[in-house]
Amino acid sequence: MPTERLINALQSYGVRLADSRAGAPSRRGGAGPSDHKAMIIAGRTVMVPVHTESAFDSPFLVRRPDADGVSVIEHEGVVIGRATFPGKPRFYSLSTFDGVPYSKIAVLHGRDVLATTVLQTCIRYASRAKTCQFCSIGQSLAAGRTVAHKTPEQLAEVARAAVLLDGVRHMVMTTGTPNATDRGAAVLCESAFAVKAAVDLPIQAQCEPPDDDRWFERMKQSGIDALGMHLEAVTPEVRARIMPGKASVPLERYYAAFEAAVPVFGRGQVSTYILAGLGDAPAAVLEMAELLIGMGVYPFVVPFVPISGTPLESHPAPDPDFMHAILRPLAQMLSGAGLRSADIKAGCGRCGACSALSTYEGAEAAA
Repeated sequence: MPTERLINALQSYGVRLADSRAGAPSRRGGAGPSDHKAMIIAGRTVMVPVHTESAFDSPFLVRRPDADGVSVIEHEGVVIGRATFPGKPRFYSLSTFDGVPYSKIAVLHGRDVLATTVLQTCIRYASRAKTCQFCSIGQSLAAGRTVAHKTPEQLAEVARAAVLLDGVRHMVMTTGTPNATDRGAAVLCESAFAVKAAVDLPIQAQCEPPDDDRWFERMKQSGIDALGMHLEAVTPEVRARIMPGKASVPLERYYAAFEAAVPVFGRGQVSTYILAGLGDAPAAVLEMAELLIGMGVYPFVVPFVPISGTPLESHPAPDPDFMHAILRPLAQMLSGAGLRSADIKAGCGRCGACSALSTYEGAEAAA
């Protein structure tokens, strides 16, 4: 099975683990990727669902690592691949000067990405009439696994340690939406400024489009290298059904924000997250991707993963053929436009672990 198809299938179905203790701890709830575990397959770091309903019944089983740390991947008893696991990061054993465990401030994503949700609260989350139906941002806070607001000083301290102790190479800062004006841009600016003062680490910030385009220049000047403004769904009907509060920010505002942000951050340094499998047809996703690529925006398409405790916990994940129908032509589009995940300075697109898209990019380049 080609590597891109294998990764695609694992991310659609999830896996059963013979030894859940192998590698770095998996995550439950919180901002994504949640209910996943990091694995390294054919040299690529991949986030694979392990705590979802589909994973519990998955036809894929990852065996206990051998003496060399290598696990075989089986499909209904037949060995189809091998995987290793990134180890638990050393910075997890430390606490901040004010006594908060580092792992409550930021976590390791993939193999070399530091990720944090600066504000673990959102104006939309408290209302079932407004919340994004897939979101679990409040779960890790309610469980005491994180803190509501990570201060700039805490973020700088943890980021410096993660670089020195674990070789972290870039950082993702996302946030719940605190208001309907800057939509989190202000808190991201102060956070990035503090981190860049402590350590030279490329940063991607993620928020909804602020109401004023001048925020993009402020974000760039604060030390933010790349920007994510996430559509999640691409058609108005699906947006209104799946994320009724966020859909109040119309697609036209996103388009205008993309057009304003690309000249500030550079072509390919602005991206958007699209969750495939929420109801948008492959043709609709590809049509949106073509529009975004024309603007210089990188469309990072990932398979939807249902998270326990959310309104969509029983919603099926997209099957591998559905994802293949999107990712293969999308990789061709990106190649034709000269946009590559490897050229993104920081963030989800550069990491690529939550989707097989970068693997399809590699296959397209090889072809």
